[in-house]
Amino acid sequence: MSQPATQIKSTLAQEILRAVESVRFGSIEITVHEGRVTQIEKREKVRFHALPPDKTQ
Repeated sequence: MSQPATQIKSTLAQEILRAVESVRFGSIEITVHEGRVTQIEKREKVRFHALPPDKTQ
């Protein structure tokens, strides 16, 4: 494998790892076109703890 291809794979692996490490709740979608990764999409969910009902009413 040529050096540039090795560098691209290393960079791609780093980007995927970075995306996974940065999401607490959610998903990572990797789009492949003709055997090559063309896009990494990150969806993150923000979760809120349930608040007690408002007692002022």
